[in-house]
Amino acid sequence: MDEAAAEAARAIPDLPCDAEGPVFRAPWEAQAFAMALALHERGVFTWSEWAATLGEEIKRAQAKGDPDTGETYYHHWLATLERLVAEKGVATAGLLHRYRDAWDHAADRTLHGQPIELKPEDFA
Repeated sequence: MDEAAAEAARAIPDLPCDAEGPVFRAPWEAQAFAMALALHERGVFTWSEWAATLGEEIKRAQAKGDPDTGETYYHHWLATLERLVAEKGVATAGLLHRYRDAWDHAADRTLHGQPIELKPEDFA
């Protein structure tokens, strides 16, 4: 485990880990983790801010009925990432939604197993 991942594992309670480091069920989870590490390393947020916001997102999801089985952990991670990016002014919530919609549009037209590519028409 590299030092950045080890620091995150120490600072963030309940981060799914094994002896080698963070554990992911799908590639998008690892990508969300990597984005959070990169933004932390650039000083966008501290791990204390991250942990507090992640806790709030988990509580919010539980209040809406999330069963808290661990299977949705990285959904909370992603919600935290989007929230902090918007709060810190890295990107607006509207821009994040545009990219999410564009990604969904691109994914819908992409054959299974092929890389998803964003095109200008995805943002229309």
